[in-house]
Amino acid sequence: MPHGWIILDKPIGLGSTQAVGAVKRVCREAGLGKVKVGHGGTLDPLASGVLPIALGEATKLCGRMLDASKEYAFTVRFGAETDTLDLEGKVVAESEVRPTLAQIEAVLPRFTGPIEQIPPVYSAIKVDGERAYDLARAGEAVELKSRAVTIHSLRLDTVDGESATLVAHVSKGTYIRSLARDVARALGSVGHVTMLRRLRAGPFGLDQAISLDKLNEIGKGARLENVLLPLEAGLVDIPALNLGPQQAGMVRQGRVLSGLPHDDGLHWARCGTVPVALMELSGGNARVVRGFNLPDVAE
Repeated sequence: MPHGWIILDKPIGLGSTQAVGAVKRVCREAGLGKVKVGHGGTLDPLASGVLPIALGEATKLCGRMLDASKEYAFTVRFGAETDTLDLEGKVVAESEVRPTLAQIEAVLPRFTGPIEQIPPVYSAIKVDGERAYDLARAGEAVELKSRAVTIHSLRLDTVDGESATLVAHVSKGTYIRSLARDVARALGSVGHVTMLRRLRAGPFGLDQAISLDKLNEIGKGARLENVLLPLEAGLVDIPALNLGPQQAGMVRQGRVLSGLPHDDGLHWARCGTVPVALMELSGGNARVVRGFNLPDVAE
């Protein structure tokens, strides 16, 4: 059973669930049988870029990946706002205003740091138990509450006639389509997203990503090991805790380790090179948050 990460450079037109299905398919074709697979953050079909896909025990880290910050490049076309805030929707507002490079750069600091944004009505947020996009498609009026998000950085990349491409490093829960809408409105215009590409998700970047064609080669005999990153590649943002075999055995039993000279917070415990568990340290005591059932952990 493989355990680790495949970082897919998801093409436009493929949904995140379809991408997970593609990984399951190539695993079957490669003779690996039924492999547990999950993804670390939905990417719309109209978007491309970094989609972390977890296999085996790495699926226990999908929640952490969903909470991780993300980086995107996106293009805003000024002059028309659509109901979906992207290319799929119908135009609902128009403007003759085309902001200059200087005007765009001047407004970006207003959208950096903690901000409030209203998600798109065409989103997966639930309203009275129904998905907002289902209600919107049924012609119902959808009102969504604003939510607090953090824009860690926002910069202008290029300006080309009626469009501008920006790069944003954002917290979980941020909607790039809403950010594009609000930037355009702040410039006295309207706009919608014509290109969205995820450059980074948590610790994973485009430099680690593989194409769908490269993924499909696994089902035709290429080695999975050539594209599979280890489980711990998703943990590089937190410190490691080195355990001896006896301690690793205790952790596997769910027991608390005490008297550890480490800072409070989340750590990942390992025995040798093998991940054992995610552990929360407090006052020298370490408690298991999630255990990893990997071979050779407590031999």
